[in-house]
Amino acid sequence: MSEYSEEEQRILAYLRDSVSRGQQYFRSKNIGDALGLSSKQVGVRLPNLDEKSEEVDIEKWGRARSTTWKVTVS
Repeated sequence: MSEYSEEEQRILAYLRDSVSRGQQYFRSKNIGDALGLSSKQVGVRLPNLDEKSEEVDIEKWGRARSTTWKVTVS
């Protein structure tokens, strides 16, 4: 298993918790607001987390106003 930075650990924990409560679609801005990170900090890490994590699948879903990410448990 790859090692995660503190920010990556926080993002993964947030995503796992949210997915367990039924949420599937996320915007970087909303994740960042919840964790005290910028949307850019989150958006840069999500594709990397998809590659590194065996716990969740993260898929770029749409770019209407901002990128939406679909997250499912692996």
